[in-house]
Amino acid sequence: MALMDFIRKQFIDIIQWTESDDGTLAWRFPMAEMEIQNGASLTVRESQMAVFVNEGKVADVFGPGMYKLTTQTLPVLTYLKNWDKLFESPFKSDVYFFSTRQQVDQKWGTPQPITIRDKDFGAVRLRAFGNFNFRVADPKLFHTEISGTREQYTVEDLDGQLRGLVLQNISNAIAASGIPFLDLAANQIMFAQALTQQLLPEFTKIGLKLEGLTVQSVSLPEELQKILDQKIGMGMVGNDMGKFMQYQTAQAIPKFAEGAGGGGGVAGDAMGLGAGVALGQVLAQNLQAGLQAAPAAAASAAAASVGVRPDEVMATLEKLGELKTKGILTQEEFDAKKAELLKKLV
Repeated sequence: MALMDFIRKQFIDIIQWTESDDGTLAWRFPMAEMEIQNGASLTVRESQMAVFVNEGKVADVFGPGMYKLTTQTLPVLTYLKNWDKLFESPFKSDVYFFSTRQQVDQKWGTPQPITIRDKDFGAVRLRAFGNFNFRVADPKLFHTEISGTREQYTVEDLDGQLRGLVLQNISNAIAASGIPFLDLAANQIMFAQALTQQLLPEFTKIGLKLEGLTVQSVSLPEELQKILDQKIGMGMVGNDMGKFMQYQTAQAIPKFAEGAGGGGGVAGDAMGLGAGVALGQVLAQNLQAGLQAAPAAAASAAAASVGVRPDEVMATLEKLGELKTKGILTQEEFDAKKAELLKKLV
């Protein structure tokens, strides 16, 4: 009886894998010195795939289901081993199971600011963070390129490589999208879509499928953030230059009055009060002009054109030129405003 038990232990008649924990991508079935019995049962559960490897060469790949191992269900292995179609003897082969479940909430981020190239601003340094989901899509390719003959390969083992893939493709994603960088920075969904399209082929090369990616935070340099804030302000007023100047005036009043009153004492308070009153009058005029009907606005503009000094027009054009250089105004908006100002000199 003991001899028969010993003989039975040399052959495997059931091959399966029950995942004991999360994060395992590949697992090698423990063969030791045992052989697989002809007609043995192979069970591949949903969200799994199994691969038979003969002497280092990937043979047959199985999706979810139950299989009886014969020459009919192992055609590639049968060919590699030169078996007769009616073989009945046990055989040796490495069997690897792969989890095809989504591996969710994988973090990515830039520990240090990275430099990207942008056609509008040249070199830009930014930091970004988010997460992504992926799964094993091609176990044969993943085995040959990544996991190899290891007994177990986990998400943690792959984490550093995938983070590196994301970071090194951020600049390429922005360039390939053809979308201005400021628009991407202001729209994180658009940024994530551009980065996903860039990464899809990179994941495919190693047998993975990128299921989703999010951008949760983008941090810009202070100077670029100010330009983005101004661009958002323009959008809030419908890209109307007159309304934007009113918006800028309203934003400047508290800072200007605070600076003017910084001298202290009665004189400083008076300066602060005077600055506040003066700017308040300017704001009231701007707001009133913005609320007037079109005919009244046209008449007001005609009246205001009388007596305009050339140096005032040139100063305004210089400020508009700076806004155009920073990307706040388009060339068309600048040209229209320029023509309007030059008419006042005629």
